[in-house]
Amino acid sequence: MFELDLRSRKPIYEQLVDKLKELIINEVLVADEQLPSVRTLAGELTINPNTIQKAYRELESQGYIYSVKGRGSFVSPAAHTQNTDKIIKVMSDLEKLIAEGMYLGITAEEIITIIQKIEKNAEGGVHGDSTS
Repeated sequence: MFELDLRSRKPIYEQLVDKLKELIINEVLVADEQLPSVRTLAGELTINPNTIQKAYRELESQGYIYSVKGRGSFVSPAAHTQNTDKIIKVMSDLEKLIAEGMYLGITAEEIITIIQKIEKNAEGGVHGDSTS
């Protein structure tokens, strides 16, 4: 499925959360698709099942997945709905990153190019109305 950097300073569960979010956002994992069981994924990645469980709990608290008792974890269809608090946080984080990038010498044109590339990769975004 993916690889984790065991030498990274970033905790393994956070790496796992980030990788799974990326797969969900890029629609590699689609709404209501079942995620690998904790035991299966722990075996594939050779990490402690508690680490997988912690990542799944974090993803569930963020609204990316949901759990069905006795059946497992699934990609949440609500991952594409607007969540005002989350949007405000992402916008704030983006502003900080863009300001830092510009301070380091990234031009506005380069930032716009990056945004256009991301938009193209997302195939028009959530609404499916690609204007490029």
